[in-house]
Amino acid sequence: MVNTKILDGKLTSEKLTEKLKLQVANLAKKPTLAVLLVGDNPASEIYVKAKLKKAQSIGFDTIFEQMSADTAEEIILEKIEDWNTIDDINGILVQLPLPSHLNKNKILNEIDEEKDVDGLTKFNSGSYYTGVKDCVVPCTTRGIAMLLDEYGINVEGMHAVVVGRSNLVGKPTAQMLLNRNATVTVCHSKTKDLESIIKTADIVVSAVGEKIINGKILKNDSIVIDVGIERRSNGKITGDVDFDSALGHASFISPVPGGVGPMTVIALMYNLFDLYRRQQHLLQ
Repeated sequence: MVNTKILDGKLTSEKLTEKLKLQVANLAKKPTLAVLLVGDNPASEIYVKAKLKKAQSIGFDTIFEQMSADTAEEIILEKIEDWNTIDDINGILVQLPLPSHLNKNKILNEIDEEKDVDGLTKFNSGSYYTGVKDCVVPCTTRGIAMLLDEYGINVEGMHAVVVGRSNLVGKPTAQMLLNRNATVTVCHSKTKDLESIIKTADIVVSAVGEKIINGKILKNDSIVIDVGIERRSNGKITGDVDFDSALGHASFISPVPGGVGPMTVIALMYNLFDLYRRQQHLLQ
């Protein structure tokens, strides 16, 4: 049996919050985050509330606007363009997912690349995947990297399996692991014999929103990063990993809740801080 250690995202995010508060307190002018929510998706409303609360607790200024789900695309684009022109706004976030009638890529790419706090515009995505230093890293991926750093986990030479290929999590996280010299396998819904691949992994990152991983298919001493989130009928929130069965097999594991979620939020705050410093020519 392996002595499994918990990758505590809540505690780590709190430590990083206090560090950032001290840096923000010394600024003559506070950075501003503008958040746009379209529709009334309950989960999105919870996520936005958490982001705004964290930003305010650090000392950032915030702007929030919520539009109805049937808002015309042109109105949304106009709002983003308006925010692009306001110098006092340093970061713009459009909460995903968007209602189905909207063109997500068109809306995201309307955001000024210098204010793209989520790192999802084609400019920042292209910069990230082509190795441009100091570009904006998508928040969940940066949060995972911060968590690995906090626990001194060096993935160089490891076989990393990323389950999920979304632009939001799977692809950028695979790239982050490659950048850290892991050997990366990306799996998805069409992957054959997923379990046998996971059994070879030194580190597993799962982001599919389904209970697909348990202790029986984990390599002993593997590192498990659970990005999935699912709300059960009893109200309990769980991830992609059967946490209890993974204990004793994994060397490290991130819980759900309390793992990657808080790290995603604090990574957003560091992205905003970096954008602000770049705009103020304090970060080259």
